[in-house]
Amino acid sequence: MSYLKFDRSKLVNLEYSLNREVLRSNRAGSYMSTTIAGCNTRKYHGILISPIEGMEGDKHMLLSSLDETVIQHGAEFNLGIHKYEGDHFEPKGHKYIRDFDAEYIPKTTWRVGGVVLTKERLLVENEEQALIRYTLVDAHSPTILRLRPFLAFRSIHQLSKANGYADTKYAEIDNGIQMKLYEGYPFLNMQLSKKGEFVAVPNWYNNIEYSKEKERGFDCLEDLYVPGYFEIPIQKGESVIFSASTKEAKTGALKAKFTKETAKRTPRSSFINCLTNSAQQFIVRKNKEVDIIAGFPWYTGITRQTFIALPGLTFANDDRETFEQVIDTQLKGLKNGLFPKLFNKPERGYDTIDVSLWFLWSLQQLCRNKKCESSIWLKYGNVIKDILNAYRNGTDYGIKMYANGLVGSDQPDLALTWMDSIDEGKPVVKRMAMPVEVNALWYNAICFALELAVVAKDNEFLKEWEQLPALIAKSFIDEFWCNEKGYLADSVNQTDKDWTVRPNMVIAAAMEYTPLDREKQKCVLSISKQQLLTPRGLRSLSPDSPGYEGMITGSVVQRNKVIFQGAVWPWLIQFFAEAYLKVHKRGGIHVIKRILEDFESDMTEHCIGSISEMYNGNPPHLAKGAISQAWSVAAVTRSIGMLVDF
Repeated sequence: MSYLKFDRSKLVNLEYSLNREVLRSNRAGSYMSTTIAGCNTRKYHGILISPIEGMEGDKHMLLSSLDETVIQHGAEFNLGIHKYEGDHFEPKGHKYIRDFDAEYIPKTTWRVGGVVLTKERLLVENEEQALIRYTLVDAHSPTILRLRPFLAFRSIHQLSKANGYADTKYAEIDNGIQMKLYEGYPFLNMQLSKKGEFVAVPNWYNNIEYSKEKERGFDCLEDLYVPGYFEIPIQKGESVIFSASTKEAKTGALKAKFTKETAKRTPRSSFINCLTNSAQQFIVRKNKEVDIIAGFPWYTGITRQTFIALPGLTFANDDRETFEQVIDTQLKGLKNGLFPKLFNKPERGYDTIDVSLWFLWSLQQLCRNKKCESSIWLKYGNVIKDILNAYRNGTDYGIKMYANGLVGSDQPDLALTWMDSIDEGKPVVKRMAMPVEVNALWYNAICFALELAVVAKDNEFLKEWEQLPALIAKSFIDEFWCNEKGYLADSVNQTDKDWTVRPNMVIAAAMEYTPLDREKQKCVLSISKQQLLTPRGLRSLSPDSPGYEGMITGSVVQRNKVIFQGAVWPWLIQFFAEAYLKVHKRGGIHVIKRILEDFESDMTEHCIGSISEMYNGNPPHLAKGAISQAWSVAAVTRSIGMLVDF
């Protein structure tokens, strides 16, 4: 019996099935995604979504959906489903769904009278090819399978509209056709594993509505082009493969290829296997570069999230090679001690104060996991020195070290930390010059570098830096700690302090090298547990604060105003777990274990087998943002690893 269980009686209930989404990637930037009912509720849902060379690095929707029809004795049973404007669903194929399974790959089972048909889908690893296998499990009469492709040929961030300039010509190829609607795109090759018939019935299907986009305040109506349909006889017990690819496929090899690809998949037969499977989806290898996709379906690489996610995504598989490949790829963007906000897009800016320090934290995790201090200093020692010197001497965006040893920036109109949402050109969360987690990372980074230098006997570096940690530690306590309040200020400047209760102080408590003694760490954890901890991670703001917002709703502008004012972020849970176990030792295991077990129910509630970007701050903590986020998955995976180490 599968670990991932779905209520069969509710599969035909759209309220149940439209809120559960499936996602698969090819580890080269492409993905497929839809709901378990097969109805696309986002403009980002589709069967083949791929990055297209020469199109600004965006992912593009080629094949949006494929509608199935079973024909017996001339009677047609449509298994597809689309939502049209006005809350109208047509056809209503979901009413025939009898089972859904996702242990290896998504598998849907329909029953129509005496016909039982299954559909399994996957993306070929490192290729722009989607494969769908249809198996006629049972039938008592001659059966025909009809497949109707819905084409988009657009950026995932846009919508297709009916027009007269789309190139609707097609060419016949082996067991199928190829076509491309617009210049600049590759041909989409649609083929079957056995000979069938393609019937040209060109038509635009207008006003298909994406309900999730409507909720988010985006345009939500799309017109999709259908060139016609494929028709193929299928016998009881027979399987037929449909291939959609940017390269023409060898149709005789499709069945073997599907079997081979299925065998590569990590079975989602346990909680940790689900996380491992999900973690693999984010790692992208292309053109000798290795990057982390921050989240599906709309993100590319976000440098901060890459460094924070990297240990959790790679160490569970003991994959040091991938870890270092990602690090080496990211180092190509380092300038003046800073990394660009987005991978391979330096034009989007370097305005971050913490990313380089997260890079050093990530290297520290590699050392702890692999005990490789000597080799780390040998390979990355000069980079470490460059970063530390840039912060100490001052670099772009006003980032500098103050006389008291703490670091910050005096430019108040910049959002330099992870709380970086902007409203009308101003930071939504106006943090003061010196944020607490940045200075905790700064102190930890210097202590870590000194540790490496001792092993490497780099006496020059030791002489230059060994006096600084004591100054930083004293200043950190003087500036951020309040005995009466019993916790850390979120940010400070030369004249003021922000005593808002936020989770950033938990990061300070979790660092291996921290200015906080055990009692102060306990105090930080206590207030965080009381006011910030939820079953899905830590709130970004205490509900006791006047500005707290517990629900993420409305347009993008409205959402950006509240995502750091109470939304729950799973990525922070690893730091709560780390600090809690450090303080309470084995006595804290049961608390952290219970917290992590709470995430297990999420495996079948939103994105199947994965964890979302964020959640509402108010119960029941519904998932929001990207349906599958790298640093969310990595945080829970890394936290589980901490329990194993005990």
